[in-house]
Amino acid sequence: MNEDILHSILGGRRQAVTYAHPIVGLKDGATKAQEMLTRFEAEDGRMVTVGNLLEDRTLDAEDRVQLDLLCLGAVFDALARHPITEHLVFVNLNPMTLDHPGFWQRLQSWVWNLSIPPHRVVIEITEACVMHDLDRMEGFARRLRDIGLRVAVDDLGSGVASLSHMARLAPDFFKVDRALVHEVHRRPYQAALLNALALFAERMRVGYIVEGIETLEELQAVIDADVPWGQGFIFGQPEPLSL
Repeated sequence: MNEDILHSILGGRRQAVTYAHPIVGLKDGATKAQEMLTRFEAEDGRMVTVGNLLEDRTLDAEDRVQLDLLCLGAVFDALARHPITEHLVFVNLNPMTLDHPGFWQRLQSWVWNLSIPPHRVVIEITEACVMHDLDRMEGFARRLRDIGLRVAVDDLGSGVASLSHMARLAPDFFKVDRALVHEVHRRPYQAALLNALALFAERMRVGYIVEGIETLEELQAVIDADVPWGQGFIFGQPEPLSL
């Protein structure tokens, strides 16, 4: 099933639509950034994400990279046509795409056509980089910064290697996974860890975002832990980027 869906997307039979999801300052409630997401129309008309396809290792690796490139192209095309005047923009990238020979040439063209300064674009490198050589990942992060982009480590807390990756990549931002947020108001160890990361982020001057906030209780616990920025369905569902 996944293979059929993947090939229908790559074959152009399903249109890519760019969505935006707000990242909110927890002290003032103002939108500080937006994460760009790509969705496709399913057979029943629903708009579906591509995360499961990108992570399905039973699918051909080259096809998954081509899917990621297609999603990235759709996002950067939307950003070229739709200037977001006030916010940072977060863009997901699968680490295996960094190894693809065509990625860097396309990236140069995408950045050249942006309607916003490149430093307002933050490339999110996901926890999937656990499967990659960290020396190479450091080099990729430097190349992204040389182009003028910023770098974030995504899904911190979803795997045992996350903290070592964050230390080695020295990102501009890090995003904590929902695994550390779920019912955090009932779990003092998780709340203490979120607070410790807040102190670390302040000391290192790194942006710190907690993902997956869904309830008022979780939101209050995250605020009490001094987390500066948050993201989650409590702030609303992703919306199509109007062009």
